[in-house]
Amino acid sequence: MYCDNKIWIAKGENPVYLLPDKANRHGLIAGATGTGKTVTLKVLAESFSDCGVPVFLADVKGDLAGLAVQGSEDPKIRERVAELGIEGFKYSAYPVRFWDIYGECGIPVRTTVSEMGALMLARLLGLNETQTGVLSIIFRIADDKGLLLIDMKDLRAMVQYVGEHAKEFTLEYGSISTQSVGAILRSLVALEDQGGNLFFGEPDLDVNDWIQTAPDGRGYINILHSVKLIHSPVLYSTFLLWMLSELFETLPEVGDADKPKIVFFFDEAHLLFKDAPKVLLQKIEQVVRLIRSKGVGIYFVTQNPSDLPDEILGQLGNRIQHALRAFTPSDQKYVKAAAQTFRANPKFNVESVISELSIGEALISCLDETGSPSIVERAFVLPPQSHIGTIDEAVRRQIILSCPMREKYAQMIDNESAYEILKDREKKQQLDTKLNNQGQKEQYNSARRVNSSSSAKRVSSGRKKTGKSFIEKAANSAANTIGREIGRTLIRGILGSLRK
Repeated sequence: MYCDNKIWIAKGENPVYLLPDKANRHGLIAGATGTGKTVTLKVLAESFSDCGVPVFLADVKGDLAGLAVQGSEDPKIRERVAELGIEGFKYSAYPVRFWDIYGECGIPVRTTVSEMGALMLARLLGLNETQTGVLSIIFRIADDKGLLLIDMKDLRAMVQYVGEHAKEFTLEYGSISTQSVGAILRSLVALEDQGGNLFFGEPDLDVNDWIQTAPDGRGYINILHSVKLIHSPVLYSTFLLWMLSELFETLPEVGDADKPKIVFFFDEAHLLFKDAPKVLLQKIEQVVRLIRSKGVGIYFVTQNPSDLPDEILGQLGNRIQHALRAFTPSDQKYVKAAAQTFRANPKFNVESVISELSIGEALISCLDETGSPSIVERAFVLPPQSHIGTIDEAVRRQIILSCPMREKYAQMIDNESAYEILKDREKKQQLDTKLNNQGQKEQYNSARRVNSSSSAKRVSSGRKKTGKSFIEKAANSAANTIGREIGRTLIRGILGSLRK
């Protein structure tokens, strides 16, 4: 809940607050399956919306869509409200916009190949280091030649073009092997089968459309429907990384603001870092460290804090830790590591409590007014005001159809780009070759007509003459032989050109 210019997250012995002006210092929501992470995420999303901050989150199970519908009377919720002493609690629906890469359960979300960039696209395609280098060269050639890469057919055409002219480009850009080009093309086919042809195209997403408030002043909650997308984990994680990168590159510096411009929730955060190359991990770390100065708060949602690299964990100032199960020695090690990330509370042993927390209960530490981590508190998270669970598809469809963003993004546009330009060049080259061949044929036919005419004259002239001497006949025979040899040489030259 948002009250007294603070976000009220939970209550134990005392209320636990998240300060809006410290919300861009990022955060973590962790805990085993079924411990209450989803409810915590919803409570935070509702609170940010109430204080006028837009939110982005990925709905991997379909139950976050309930934010769009007012909650209904529930005895368990009323019991929790009474236990925590929440005054003025009321059920409420929130301004929601549904998005979907596949365009099935939300407004289509697209980007262009050029905007995605070679590094993230290489991860999406599963390329090795050598193949990634070749893909980077292909992007560079496209830039140098002014060929815009918008959709999948643009990239495929560009890869084929570079492969066909590899020898020409090698001296200027570096080695381009046929094997690497073939591997990239095979990966493109696999990506298209996963829906890549829907993800890449225009109109591409303008991230400013996600940083908007509703007419009543509340921030829009942008929900990316990811029930289908999560089955392609690399596509899911790469899309979220691209979104983060777009925010970083697009938004201006704002310094220390009284509240974030947008808050970004990364559910199933471990997928962002799984099998990511070192150079990509370094880029993520850099973006997480610097993007807070642009007013963006990032909150990672995962089962265990160890799912995130230490460099990322060190940037997360606001932490909510739900229960972790410690059934094995390995689990116990993770519990101990999680406990050590909190500022100790002398009233309880953090390591012991982590395994004892009940559903909806958490260990919480947020940044205080000075920006320092507060002493960890054991508290129950407040109940959400919106509907808990999925929503009726008719309700979802009505929200999508009434959204003004739908008109902007619903229809894919196929503007002229690399594919069309390269195809036009190919057609022009084929036409030039055809015309050139026709010219050579006309030269050949003209030579044959001239040769035939000369032979006819010689035959006619020879018939009129009678009684040739032996010397005359011998001379004519030699001349005819020389003429035939010259004719053959001419014909070989013309046909050779035609064969070429």
